[in-house]
Amino acid sequence: MYFLLLAAALIVSAIGFKKYVWFISIGYGFSMTAIGIVMLILFRQSLSVGTVILCILLIIYGCRLSGYLLYRELKSSAYNQKMKQEIKDGSDMKFGVKLAIWISCAFLYTCEAAPVYFRLLNGSGTDTCTIVGIVITILGIVLESSSDLQKSAAKKKNPRRFVDSGLFRIVRCPNYLGEILIWTGFFVSGVNILTGPVQWVLALIGYIGIVYIMFGGARRLELRQNRTYGEDPEYQEYVKKVPILIPLVPLYSVAKYKWLVG
Repeated sequence: MYFLLLAAALIVSAIGFKKYVWFISIGYGFSMTAIGIVMLILFRQSLSVGTVILCILLIIYGCRLSGYLLYRELKSSAYNQKMKQEIKDGSDMKFGVKLAIWISCAFLYTCEAAPVYFRLLNGSGTDTCTIVGIVITILGIVLESSSDLQKSAAKKKNPRRFVDSGLFRIVRCPNYLGEILIWTGFFVSGVNILTGPVQWVLALIGYIGIVYIMFGGARRLELRQNRTYGEDPEYQEYVKKVPILIPLVPLYSVAKYKWLVG
């Protein structure tokens, strides 16, 4: 049945063949939605309250993320112009490379959802880990959503200035922190029911993979902001005082870590 999740992710994320970045953006979010729906259907006879909520959270997460990204892409000409300079459109990429990216991304997406899937597969209902995981995931969704809204509002008010208000006073990438919390919640929700090396390896690939990608995304954003605002004294003061990703952890820059790719 695991391959049905992979098939769903492959079908949905195939949108990336139209536009390369959609493999890891719009295709990503809607893949998680599809995976959540497939799990609800596959295990409809053995669902508990907790597992239903976990699947619904996957669906909500995916719809919110891809909906936000789709709206931004369709409505924000300034964003599109900036991204054309920052992200390759994939037009010169060989088909074989795109194929490998498509398959590896879909596989990662199923690994991220693996703790929920294995809880259902192993016949485990709702327990303390389920509840704690749900709470962490909801906090992550709220944090990520609020960060996106605050950034959009700040950029409408002053599009030429970096964002340092609201949640951006706590960390410089609160949306990425929200993403990490979301997947920490899903991982915690299944950590006590994973059995055997295969289940553990798949779940860890998903969790470690998304955390790595978020730190890589924070590095890419930092490099872009350094180019844009590097001469601004306020920005220089801001980056010296506010951690880049984890609150209260004095990590203020990841620019030098070239092994981070987001």
